[in-house]
Amino acid sequence: MVNYIWFGMIILSIIVAGTNGHIEVITKAALEGAGEGVKTSLHLISIIAFWLGLMRIAEAAGLVRIVAGIMRPLTRVLFPDLPRDHPALGAIIMNLSANILGLGNAATPMGLIAMQELQKLNSEPKTASPAMCTFLALNTSCLTLIPSTIIGIRLLHNSSDPTSVVGTTIFATACGMIVGISVDRLMRFIYRIQGR
Repeated sequence: MVNYIWFGMIILSIIVAGTNGHIEVITKAALEGAGEGVKTSLHLISIIAFWLGLMRIAEAAGLVRIVAGIMRPLTRVLFPDLPRDHPALGAIIMNLSANILGLGNAATPMGLIAMQELQKLNSEPKTASPAMCTFLALNTSCLTLIPSTIIGIRLLHNSSDPTSVVGTTIFATACGMIVGISVDRLMRFIYRIQGR
């Protein structure tokens, strides 16, 4: 759908530029936009590398394990059907801990492992289990304490206070996570009533 919207915008801009007799602005804008994209990407590499390195140090220092320990009781409530010592729980805890600390690259492999382990427990392999739905909702709406990419983009554009978004990001992601968990619980309740 987005591709169709972009295609429509490009065609419309060409028609408007051609109608006004300034078709050359299309080429100029395309080249400037591409150059700005490359420039932004190169600047972001250094910023993201810095934050990822910082987060890696935090991970090596045991911060992820501390957060994982704090989250363990919560996962027992959110995933009551999982066996207490099942590998899926460990992967889920590590994934959520990495997301909370803004370690997106570290969270993805743990998320894939968690889904693989949850699939092993799924009695209907072609349909996502309730635990898989809960994990997906949590993974996509997880609380983020350090939005490193947004901070990097704000630094790139000379923001006077690039970290000022931390508070609002924490609030927004916390709201998103609460809504995600609430909807998941509501849908579980509805399905239980319907006997599904």
